[in-house]
Amino acid sequence: MASFKDYYQILEVSKDASERDIRSAFRRLAAKHHPDRNPDDPGAEERFKEVNEAYTVLNDPEKRRFYDQYGSASGPPPFTGSYQGVDASEAEGFSDFFRTLFGGGFAGFGDARTHFGGVDFGDVAFGGQQGPGGRTVRFTTRAGPRAAPRPPRRVEADLELPLEEAFHGGIRTVRVGGTSLDVTVPAGVRDGARLRLRDQAPGGGDLVLVVRHRPDPRYRLEGDDLHVRVDVADHLAVLGGQVRVATLDGPVDMRLPPATQTGRKLRLRERGWPRKDGGRGDALAEVRVMIPERPSAEQRALYERLGALAEGREAESSTA
Repeated sequence: MASFKDYYQILEVSKDASERDIRSAFRRLAAKHHPDRNPDDPGAEERFKEVNEAYTVLNDPEKRRFYDQYGSASGPPPFTGSYQGVDASEAEGFSDFFRTLFGGGFAGFGDARTHFGGVDFGDVAFGGQQGPGGRTVRFTTRAGPRAAPRPPRRVEADLELPLEEAFHGGIRTVRVGGTSLDVTVPAGVRDGARLRLRDQAPGGGDLVLVVRHRPDPRYRLEGDDLHVRVDVADHLAVLGGQVRVATLDGPVDMRLPPATQTGRKLRLRERGWPRKDGGRGDALAEVRVMIPERPSAEQRALYERLGALAEGREAESSTA
């Protein structure tokens, strides 16, 4: 008999946890136990699978009700029947407990979403034969006939990319069901773009990767224009001169006009995101004037002199 799985305990939530609590717990634990983040821990992958299995059940209202009634320790003896409407690829890699409780026939269809990059898995939507509540739950004996398998389903997954990697493109390796796949990322791929890998999903369906741009503290993309902040020393802001600006093409030198104030935006043409017409957006460098955090004695003396000069001019203007 398959060992009982306490999915609430695995996700570290109470039995009355809300969907939001379950989702939050899953994201935290999936990030904590992701194999890519624990390369030296041989047990991380198994814990990661357990967390994914628990979330697959508790995040689905129908599966959760079925589990609470027939599979939990507080309910009737487990394995009295099985839930119809689970795709074979959904159960792949899950425990015998899951397969016994939910695997009666593995009938189903629909799309699944997951999240690569070691952060979290998103919503998982599974279908089955329609009935009250949207899906049919019926009991079968172990010796009963198994439902005919349905065609492999398509799986959608988020592919999180740093902004520079999305800009330059290249080969990205992702893990799907314990298998590593090389994905060709086109240069200038947009947030929300879909990359299709035919027959690469668990169970043999198509794998669709939805590109997500990872937030970058240096850059902010608005349409085709790239916004970047540039820190400028106070003397340069007053006198003007050359400053170096980070762009997706690499650092470039920009001429700073004299008397530049904090918040001023300077345009670098054709340094933004690639457009469909072959052109590019612009880069907008927003100036932030910096002062010394620990001025030397000589610097302090010069600032005091500047202060005295400013006060003198103010006095002269007030008497004029």
